Amino acid sequence: MLKMYGIKNCDTIKKARKYLDANGVACQFHDYRADGLTAPLLQSFIDTLGWEALLNTRGTTWRKLSEETRNAVNNAATARDLMLEQPAIIKRPLLCRADGSMLLGFSETTYQSFIAEKS
Repeated sequence: MLKMYGIKNCDTIKKARKYLDANGVACQFHDYRADGLTAPLLQSFIDTLGWEALLNTRGTTWRKLSEETRNAVNNAATARDLMLEQPAIIKRPLLCRADGSMLLGFSETTYQSFIAEKS
């Protein structure tokens, strides 16, 4: 079974969940706000995808940060701390397979390929 991480009111999450439902793909949803985000879980994402890929520097949450705070995020540790403090700053959706493979973001094409791959 797949597991999706994100925030339930995110438009991209809604599109991804709708796509999975329409294609009969079972997926458990983990909402960072409602279900929480632990440091070990976030570290596993960072270890697999890299902190640069996970940090959404194009969204509202990032833009609302002070310039000083944004400039201080220059390595995995500072990015991890910020993402734990403000999970909305993590790019989404993050789709994970039981084998540990992960896919960040949503497009129908990449989802088709990811789902078709054997775990």
